[in-house]
Amino acid sequence: MTTAPRPRAATASVPAGVPTTLTQGSGTSGGIGESTLRPDGVLKVTGEFAYSSDMWHEDMLWGHTLRSTVAHAEIRSIDIGEALATPGVHAVLTYEDLPAATKNYGLEIQDTPALAHGKVRHHGEPVALVAADHPETARRAAAKIRIDYAELPLVTDEASATAPGAVLVHEGRTDHHIAHVPHPNIVHRQPVVRGDADAAARRADVVVTGDYVFGMQDQAFLGPESGLAVPSEDGGVELYVATQWLHSDLRQIAPVLGLPEDKVRMTLSGVGGAFGGREDLSMQIHACLLALRTGKPVKMVYNRFESFFGHVHRHPARLHYEHGATKDGKLTHMKCRIVLDGGAYASASPAVVGNAASLAVGPYAVDDVAIEAIALYSNNPPCGAMRGFGAVQACFAYEAQMDKLAAALDMHPVELRRLNAMEQGTLLPTGQRVDSPAPVAELLRRVKARPLPPERQWLSADAEGSSVDVRALPGGLSNTTHGEGVVRGVGYAVGLKNVGFSEGFDDYSTARVRMEVVGGEPVATVHTAMAEVGQGGVTVHAQIARTELGVSQVTIQPADTRVGSAGSTSASRQTYVTGGAVKHSCEAVRERVLEIGRRRFGTCHPAWATAELLLEGGKVVTDGGEVLASLAEVLQDEAVDIELEWRHRPTEPFDLRTGQGNGHVQYSFAAHRAVVEVDTELGLVKVVELACAQDVGKALNPLSVEGQIQGGTTQGLGIAVMEEIIVDPKTAKVRNPSFTDYLIPTILDTPAIPVDVLELADDHAPYGLRGIGEAPTLSSTPAVLAAIRNATGLELDRTPVRPEHITGA
Repeated sequence: MTTAPRPRAATASVPAGVPTTLTQGSGTSGGIGESTLRPDGVLKVTGEFAYSSDMWHEDMLWGHTLRSTVAHAEIRSIDIGEALATPGVHAVLTYEDLPAATKNYGLEIQDTPALAHGKVRHHGEPVALVAADHPETARRAAAKIRIDYAELPLVTDEASATAPGAVLVHEGRTDHHIAHVPHPNIVHRQPVVRGDADAAARRADVVVTGDYVFGMQDQAFLGPESGLAVPSEDGGVELYVATQWLHSDLRQIAPVLGLPEDKVRMTLSGVGGAFGGREDLSMQIHACLLALRTGKPVKMVYNRFESFFGHVHRHPARLHYEHGATKDGKLTHMKCRIVLDGGAYASASPAVVGNAASLAVGPYAVDDVAIEAIALYSNNPPCGAMRGFGAVQACFAYEAQMDKLAAALDMHPVELRRLNAMEQGTLLPTGQRVDSPAPVAELLRRVKARPLPPERQWLSADAEGSSVDVRALPGGLSNTTHGEGVVRGVGYAVGLKNVGFSEGFDDYSTARVRMEVVGGEPVATVHTAMAEVGQGGVTVHAQIARTELGVSQVTIQPADTRVGSAGSTSASRQTYVTGGAVKHSCEAVRERVLEIGRRRFGTCHPAWATAELLLEGGKVVTDGGEVLASLAEVLQDEAVDIELEWRHRPTEPFDLRTGQGNGHVQYSFAAHRAVVEVDTELGLVKVVELACAQDVGKALNPLSVEGQIQGGTTQGLGIAVMEEIIVDPKTAKVRNPSFTDYLIPTILDTPAIPVDVLELADDHAPYGLRGIGEAPTLSSTPAVLAAIRNATGLELDRTPVRPEHITGA
């Protein structure tokens, strides 16, 4: 997406590298249900796509953020004199330079200062800003800022957070959650109680318990945070940025700048991945502050080290679970307690708690439950949204429990799951009834029935005997084994994820659709504020327009704040909600075109009568001749341009005592079977296959659907065996903020991922579709752990699994 934005009278020039209009279509293909290629795909694979870090302005400055070197400390003084005197430096800002009365921001709770004030609460918190004529000059100047810290006691876990006399991470809290939490260092608490779990436990023939630890995961998007702020002549600012939610950013940015929202104009730049890490602000306010102070465009680009401190991560968790069952395998009850570490600021922690609690049972029918989920304030790195959003941590624990229960009952783990699988009509622990297909048992049947990959696939025969392909062995090209001590394991898991924003949030999206004739051919233009972060919305929106308007050529305009909010590209919601808005607006445009044509031609014009039939049937009007001419005549003086909002059915908040409520819009389901090979002597793991079966409702773009499932599966593999941000428990400092020490799966680590797609329509959703992007991230992790347990006989109650957990070293 690369071209200049709209002309703007308020700015001196237009920066290069701004996302552009995408025009798609030739011929009559590319509607709903077809595997349409991405319009930005070639640019991305050839390295020509313009990401936010590629933007350039001829007279721009470079911004840099100075971050705290300690996790919890009083700021006694800040000396910027030497930094400000550095040649090439145009501005140095601290908290005292913030222009507005509002100095904090946040997704729900505005507890995050734009720059640290009085104290720092986590390692890497922003303290000061520098603008200079070269990025290295800005970095060197920032290093000259002298800060006198007086370190304070740390809050690092539940014990230190809630002990008598515990240090408060946020003194004097006034947010709306404080009234229902047992301690000020608890951000939010959500119980879910249904039936009588204690009484049901006494009826159980078998009871299993487990304590599980889930590590902190980084989103590890490949494009670090970056953006360009350009001051405008009206005193406002234009911000070009990679984000997940333009209007949420705007709502938080404008008050801190002391500007009305209409003077902060935002345009989406090329996004190099997100996975939840761009829901919170990073450099947005900082770049704008520097641009407004200096009167010059300011570009900020984080390096990888800074990116680890510049965005939130997945909540680490400690989970205690208890399951009971009758001797024939029917679940009697479930109890659990989930403790999520939210770090220094709230971010999305309240919503993550709601998800973890309401989805803690998983895709199983059980009448008696007692659930508690909490999120802590601590001096660890802030945590918030990441793909799966609270359900990932719960799934890891409840699926380990199902394996443990199956072993105690001497049942196959798939059969135990299928016996207790929820289905359409099941009443969830929150009291919400599942009113769309829930093919949990069928998904499990499909992954179990798939043929296993061949044994000892690293061996191949040749004229001289057999040879070993070490790439297919644990340890790979490190050549640590030729098959000695390698054991195969197979494991299964299934997960339950909600789709869309929940708990009464007014979740809607907006789309503007225009239909006109250009060069004698009807063209549709779609404009939304949806952040395209790689999920493929730009393709789906064009497919919807082709299907609903019968046009071949569709133009997707750059996402910006000139159109109403599209909400966040998260919660697997964009195809559902913004796709729904595009469909809704297209339907209105089609009706307007038909109304104009009928008014102009009546029923006596044969060419228009044919065009009318084509439009009503969703056929592409590109056949030329009189039919096309009549449509051109209809639209030549009256292009149709309609902007509409679209909402799904409403949800409601969960009761803060019982957790009851119709809190979710829709549910998605995925099942995995993992096949692994483990070098039991060295503790190395090779994941051979991660087969997935998932119900997607309707595959609007089958190629994109398969890619999303494979991508989510790979991210779950990462947290299973390698990904974890290590925080020193004594200092609360991050120890591995680089891809040298924080490992993510490469192509050599990624196994075969065969995908089995079901399309069981949800009648409440546009086209019957179901959000798909997150569910495979849930079940892939516990499936891999189950396979490693199957191979080794070990309990393995934490993730990621490290070699020492297998060898005992």
